[in-house]
Amino acid sequence: MNKQSNTYTILYSAIMVIVVGAVLALVSGALKPKQDENIRIEKMKQMLSAVHISPESDAMVIEAYNKYFTEAFSVNNAGEVVGDDADAAFAIDMAKELKKDAAERVLPVFKFVGDDSQVRYLMPVSGAGLWGPIWGYVAVESDGIAIYGAYFSHSGETPGLGAEIEKSAFQEQFQGKQLYKEGEFLPVEVMKAGQKPTSGADYVDAISGGTITSKGVQDMLRVCLTDYSAFLNTLSNENSK
Repeated sequence: MNKQSNTYTILYSAIMVIVVGAVLALVSGALKPKQDENIRIEKMKQMLSAVHISPESDAMVIEAYNKYFTEAFSVNNAGEVVGDDADAAFAIDMAKELKKDAAERVLPVFKFVGDDSQVRYLMPVSGAGLWGPIWGYVAVESDGIAIYGAYFSHSGETPGLGAEIEKSAFQEQFQGKQLYKEGEFLPVEVMKAGQKPTSGADYVDAISGGTITSKGVQDMLRVCLTDYSAFLNTLSNENSK
């Protein structure tokens, strides 16, 4: 075949595309298990951060997760347990669940037992910031009323502004805040410094210069925790017995 012909050039290019594509597919397939494991460990690390535990290595992350998160299950927005498979609960993508009708959502709950032997419950939250998705975890006391800890992260918020939601200075404000006031469910609000919500809800100071991201956190908490409100109310009722 004439190597200077158009036919040869096209055929050569097509073969190279197929070969390179096959190599990339093989490499991607070989790396996927490791990538999936890294994602799994990072999720565990974030969940542990919400309950004030910070392991130093990946191996310690897995060990701590298995030690402290003793149970995981799924509930619906009526507060009813609809699944008790821990692996299934861990695999739930909250962002995808929020695209469903509220009554069809499956909501994961993680039972945390600390070194003080006290039980808390952790719930994932998902929303939107200024430039992309934001997400996090909120842990509540066994009464379902007070927040024990919180963790938030993002995929592309502005460094020094909206990205500050992942800093401890912002997250630590949520500790001790209450989700119920005189029996009424009121998610924590994120307010501009010096302002207070008119609803009487507990609140934290917003990120300075990160107004839209702060509002995204507030909306995320309102939407996601409202879905969990029936479950939280069940905890409150059980705790009062």
